[in-house]
Amino acid sequence: MRFNTKFLGEIDIDDQQKAFFPRGLFGFENYADFAILNSGQPPFYYFQSLENKDVCFILLDPFLFRPDYEVDIAPEEMNLIGIQEPERAAVFVIATIPGDGGAITANLQGPLVINEETKRGCQIVLTDPRWKTRHDILAEIRRSGRQSSDRRSLDRAEARSRHRQKET
Repeated sequence: MRFNTKFLGEIDIDDQQKAFFPRGLFGFENYADFAILNSGQPPFYYFQSLENKDVCFILLDPFLFRPDYEVDIAPEEMNLIGIQEPERAAVFVIATIPGDGGAITANLQGPLVINEETKRGCQIVLTDPRWKTRHDILAEIRRSGRQSSDRRSLDRAEARSRHRQKET
C-alpha cells in the first residue's frame, strides 16, 4: 500500500508494518490503523496513522533506557489484543523530541502494547508511581551508567534538537 506519511513522504507500507489499535490512543481514539516505520534514526520509530497523515508519533523501546521497566497488562487488555502471555507482546513508549533543545522524554505511564503475531495493540495506563508521562531519557541512561550505541543515537538526537533551536 502506498501512503503519504508526515515525515517520510510517500512510501510503500506492507502488512508486517501495520498495527491495529481497536480503541485508538488516548486523545486519538478515532484512529485505529497505524504503521510502525523505521525512522532512519535508531533507536526511534515512527508510529504513523494510516487514517490521517498528520497524526504520527515517535516510538522507542523503553527497555533500552530502563531495563527495570515493568508493564502489567490487565486480562481485558490481553484479550483485546489476543495474547495469552505478556512476554509475547512488543512494548513501545511515545517519545517527545522538542524542537527547542529541551530534554528528550518518554511516556512510561502510557505504553503501547502490541501482539507481535496479530499486530493488534492497545495503549494502557500504568498505575505504578515509578512511571510518569515525562521521563528524561538521557538522564535515565546517565543514572544507570549504561553506555551503548543506542545512547549515542539518543545523544545525536538531543544535539539535533538543540541545533534546530539555534537555527530558529
